[in-house]
Amino acid sequence: MLDIRGVSKTYGKSKAKAVDNINLQVNKGEIFGFLGPNGAGKTTMIKMIVGLLQPDGGDIMVGGINVWQNPIDAKKIISYVPDNPQIYTKLKGIDYLNFIADVYKIGKTERDERIKKYTTIFEINNALNDIIESYSHGMQQKLVLTSALIHEPELMVLDEPMVGLDPKASFSLKEIMKEYCSKGKCIFFSTHVLEVAERICDRVAIINKGKLIAVGSVEELKKKLGEDDSLEEIFLEITKS
Repeated sequence: MLDIRGVSKTYGKSKAKAVDNINLQVNKGEIFGFLGPNGAGKTTMIKMIVGLLQPDGGDIMVGGINVWQNPIDAKKIISYVPDNPQIYTKLKGIDYLNFIADVYKIGKTERDERIKKYTTIFEINNALNDIIESYSHGMQQKLVLTSALIHEPELMVLDEPMVGLDPKASFSLKEIMKEYCSKGKCIFFSTHVLEVAERICDRVAIINKGKLIAVGSVEELKKKLGEDDSLEEIFLEITKS
């Protein structure tokens, strides 16, 4: 579903590589965790996947579509939740969700069903007629997550999606992610909560200083290191300077 081929990105006059020749494949039906320390290149890589940053080299394919050669077609099958979502706060919650549904040309019956389903799960259904600027940060995050689910994309890209969520909402999101991928969809997400990644990810990739340093299931990473440690301990071991 997601095929990253030799992708690099540099910044500034120093040409420091934020992402250095990344090759990675993510399959249909996978929950794939993208892990790394602060400044490792996670958000840069994510922005290139969703078409917000252009790579210096390499290709990114989503469902066989080149993200930069056919950006509109690629975006039709992707949804993206950034680490700091920007929302039209002067709209009512329901107006924002209908706007997103209009962008993706979702019919009334489908949108109504999906809006009801996810806003009920996230417990914001009673606030949809309120102005978004009156929402707490957690409520805004739930609204953005709902908007990302409306068109049921083939690939969901989530950058720290659980930041600001209460424990119940975090649990609900993890259950949604599992259900979503059981239908053959794909989720690529970054997180600093390694216990979450260990529990729900089919595979993980660890990036450090722009380079991909490990890919596989947690069990595979344990075997490679010859250890029976937690993902947190593995992460700390292979990212230490």
